[in-house]
Amino acid sequence: MELHSTTAHELAPLLQKRKISSTELTKAVLERIEKVEPRVNAYVTLTPELAMRMAQDADQRLQQGNTVTPLTGIPLAIKDNMCTRGILTSCASRILHNFVPPYDATVVTKLRNAGAVFVGKTNLDEFAMGSSTENSAMKLTLNPWDFERIPGGSSGGSAAAVAAGETILALGSDTGGSIRQPAALCGVVGLKPTYGRVSRYGLVAFASSLDQIGTLVKDVEDTALLMNCIAAHDPMDSTSGNIPVPDYTTFLNHSINGIKVGVPKEYFVEGMDPVVEQAVRKAIDTLAELGAEIIEISLPHTEYAIATYYLCATAEASSNLARYDGAHYGYRSPGTDNIVDMFSKTRAEGFGKEVKRRIMLGTYALSAGYYDAYYLKALKVRTLIKQDFEQAFQQCDVIVTPTTPTPAFRVGEKTEDPLQMYLSDIFTISVNLAGIPAVSLPCGFAGSLPVGIQIMAGSFEEGKILRVAHCYEQAAGFCRSRPTL
Repeated sequence: MELHSTTAHELAPLLQKRKISSTELTKAVLERIEKVEPRVNAYVTLTPELAMRMAQDADQRLQQGNTVTPLTGIPLAIKDNMCTRGILTSCASRILHNFVPPYDATVVTKLRNAGAVFVGKTNLDEFAMGSSTENSAMKLTLNPWDFERIPGGSSGGSAAAVAAGETILALGSDTGGSIRQPAALCGVVGLKPTYGRVSRYGLVAFASSLDQIGTLVKDVEDTALLMNCIAAHDPMDSTSGNIPVPDYTTFLNHSINGIKVGVPKEYFVEGMDPVVEQAVRKAIDTLAELGAEIIEISLPHTEYAIATYYLCATAEASSNLARYDGAHYGYRSPGTDNIVDMFSKTRAEGFGKEVKRRIMLGTYALSAGYYDAYYLKALKVRTLIKQDFEQAFQQCDVIVTPTTPTPAFRVGEKTEDPLQMYLSDIFTISVNLAGIPAVSLPCGFAGSLPVGIQIMAGSFEEGKILRVAHCYEQAAGFCRSRPTL
């Protein structure tokens, strides 16, 4: 058994029965990182010493049998936009290249308490703004299935690390598809929970009404285990939902006979890769064979989602990123003459091209004379998109769509055309605008590249998603595919 390629739900009983130790497992993952990381570049920061200390602590807990959870002793990676006490949190940006938080994000605290082992912080598009991880100021992460291609973004480092066996579990964040899109392109399972299901406290904000922390793992059962740990109401997050959290593992291993699956006609568009469409259609046929009732539905405002998202998200980014001015922490431009000069030079030198583009777009949309024409109108259309989903879920239990219109594209292919890059998220953005949960899981290949299918449900109905996803996964078997490195 190659420990680094094994799932958490397979490893947990071995750890608890003392057939393997967390120290042994963590060493195996660190050796895997040492072997393949120079080619994948999934991590911004590695923490091998911390990982070994946490593994030893986990072994003590396992030996004593006290406070043991299914995550005790399991190696885990954290996207580098979540605060980790005493560990660099850079957001893959020059402006935070030296920022070491004095506190943990709520999800990090929960994982510490559960006994998980932190192996490092993963790469991302700067401030989570991007769809390819090419916008990182730190390094270029590559897709483990093909090193000439991107891993997706912005959680590309987490997705690539899971796919390459450089961690067992990983956290990502999703503002417009940043978990699901890289999950699809790297052949792993990525869940974006309902907005408010997982605390955002300690997540460095991009667009506060859209951001959500979620999971990147090898299969659906691991998704359930990780969600059991991180999903909860948090008084530190004013947007956290005070709604009971079920045991997500109880939704697994159930039939989907009679489940109504909606397929929106707007999600099979011109320009979509025909091999991707073929794989997704075949997956829908598999769901029908498993007993689901397939019905065509309409989400009529889908065509406005990209424009709506890039007004709402950039406006919030413009506000959130105003705090990075060199005055309190992070990068400060040297040799400035006055405070105005310091602010402007710090931001000009500290932010990358894509972050500046989005700040300028958002500032323009919020400016006097344009607020009503752009931002206010976008908020109204966002409501219409949310209502589309509410009406659709009166007809069906879940909605199934492609996750991405194409498989992973080549490095550099879209960097000079921001609009084409933005269209990579055309199937994922509506979910964030509506605040609902969605998962991407493997459903086939386009040549040697993974293809993902997306399953959505109503707010706080992650259980429905996991039930359908697990049933499909067990029948299709694509979750067991691993890239050859």
